[in-house]
Amino acid sequence: MPTVFRLPDIGEGLTEAEVVEWHAAVGDEVRADQVLVTVETDKAQADLPAPVAGVLLHQGAAPGVVLPVGEVLAVIGIRGERWSGPVVPVAPLEQDALPLDPPAGAEPEPEPEPERPPLVGTLDESAEDLDAEPPGSNVTEAPPAEVPPAKKEAVLQSVRPRALPLVRREAAARGIDLSEIAGSGPGGRVIRADLDRVETDPGSEAAPEVPAPEPEADAEVPEPAPDIEPGENRIRMSATRRTIAARLTESWRTIPHVTTFGEFDAGRLLDVRRALAERHRTDVPLDALLVGACLPVLGAHPELNATLDGDELVLHERADVGVAIDGPSGLLVGVVRDAGTHDVIGLSETVLDLAERARARRLAPDDMSGQTFTVSNIGAVGGGMGTPIIPLGTTAILSVGRAEPKPVVRDGGVTVATIASLSLSYDHRVIDGAQGRAVMSMLVENLEEPALFLV
Repeated sequence: MPTVFRLPDIGEGLTEAEVVEWHAAVGDEVRADQVLVTVETDKAQADLPAPVAGVLLHQGAAPGVVLPVGEVLAVIGIRGERWSGPVVPVAPLEQDALPLDPPAGAEPEPEPEPERPPLVGTLDESAEDLDAEPPGSNVTEAPPAEVPPAKKEAVLQSVRPRALPLVRREAAARGIDLSEIAGSGPGGRVIRADLDRVETDPGSEAAPEVPAPEPEADAEVPEPAPDIEPGENRIRMSATRRTIAARLTESWRTIPHVTTFGEFDAGRLLDVRRALAERHRTDVPLDALLVGACLPVLGAHPELNATLDGDELVLHERADVGVAIDGPSGLLVGVVRDAGTHDVIGLSETVLDLAERARARRLAPDDMSGQTFTVSNIGAVGGGMGTPIIPLGTTAILSVGRAEPKPVVRDGGVTVATIASLSLSYDHRVIDGAQGRAVMSMLVENLEEPALFLV
């Protein structure tokens, strides 16, 4: 009997992922733990290994198709077997499902499958027989547990409306319930235009003017492309890039940003960096020293290491510092957990590990979420002063520009020093201008004399 491999939840709250690339074709022999398929979530790409050895009998989705968690991703069996199961199965029943009694003479519904743990490589607890009627082909799904019991007997074919991740996030930000919208996109998918119509006319269900035909079960039907003018080339953004765009837009729209600027002489910091690298015979990324310089500042100004929750400010005892990394799909933020417990070499090792995995698209979702403060070394890509956007859930972000030789006045004379710029953006609801300048002054002191934060 074959083994059915369903798309697992590879991150907390993951609902779907886009298939990027198959590393084996149908009919190919695969080894257990061999990379089978690459998928992209809202945050990063992940390689999913084959759960067992055998022959790949079925691919659940083509590259570019968004597949919900729990749907069949692949089927692996032995040579000579064939897959006759459903191409796009529906999700199993919830534990508290209350299905309707089947019509007289109808075949009884199969027992619901147990809930799968959110692990990469999660398998069905029992294999599916190729020659038998595919289980779950007519499975229905009950409403969520919080629905009143009187309504639980209304069995739904699909509790979860069809919509891409970006549309789901935008609907959540606008307070729109997708389950109450009849999508006008292909196959009934909810698209952005439906959200706009609902906001304009709250009584509207955004029903399509002409019923859209259901898509083929074996493929995702793309939304019709807009007219392209000569000389234009439209490229769909990756899931990671779309997530970045949505979050930055929400941050800029909801947080009153103020940015204060400063400069510091980076000569001493760069000398210390070289000395540490030579003494410990390891790379010491500048980002590690920047995180170290920020830690005393966060202790002195806890409002920078905080989250604004309604009318309350949540001050975090632990500093989980995000470090911006220029990855293949755009800027990612790797999080140094409890940064205050690391010495400078420990910070260096953590930052180097995050950067390496980010560029290889191997960061786990937990590596990129939950930061309480962020440092962005834009000087690494030649940047100078800027106005960084505050990550959602935090109150401040520090951007550090490239260190360059500049003329400065000292002791009445002009000399050349290695000067780098600082840009501190902060939430003006939490931090006022005077505190912002005090923070900048302390940062400059620490960066110009690393002994202030290295001891």
